[in-house]
Amino acid sequence: MTAAGMGSYQWRFDSGRICLDLVATAPESDRHADGPEPFADPEGLAHWLAAAGLVPADTRPAPVDGTWVAGFVELRDCVDRLVRGGRQDARAEHALAILNARAQGAPPGIRAVRDEDGGLVRALCSTPECSALLAVVARDAVDLLTDPVARSRLRQCEGDNCRRVYLDTSRGRRRRWCSSEVCGNRERVARHRRKASVKDLEVSSAGVE
Repeated sequence: MTAAGMGSYQWRFDSGRICLDLVATAPESDRHADGPEPFADPEGLAHWLAAAGLVPADTRPAPVDGTWVAGFVELRDCVDRLVRGGRQDARAEHALAILNARAQGAPPGIRAVRDEDGGLVRALCSTPECSALLAVVARDAVDLLTDPVARSRLRQCEGDNCRRVYLDTSRGRRRRWCSSEVCGNRERVARHRRKASVKDLEVSSAGVE
């Protein structure tokens, strides 16, 4: 599947952290367990890197190929396993080792440049390589996992069949969905339909009487 043909659900950035946004690209994260892998081809990953802001709009990364896809899918799986916690078994320790290895890499150098209107915008100092972009996401994951306050705010979306994990920074920590406009709206629509069905049943029963 090409980037142009992908549904917008794959490129939502509602999680509050770039590492969680990467986890959210897994097909099973959002009602698409049987759907295609968003990173099934390099074009899909290249599109996500730009949409996530890891690569500025006017910056071309090194050619994105299958090794990039393998690296980001591997990191995605590792972050997913560690964020969701669970027991400290061999698989978790393996995921932690991979995360730490990726985080050791140097992220892309950045600089401020003038845009056409004279304002300052972020630019990369050189063409970003895969290892540098993986380091950005891995370091964000390390920061999250080692911050007790941030970890206490991790939530799994309560939306039907949605497995997205997000950082709840809402007042009172009462946020229920990864996105009020998506999963929240789905629940509101479902609730409205249930109420309508009950009313229809009540009207039907009254007519019988």
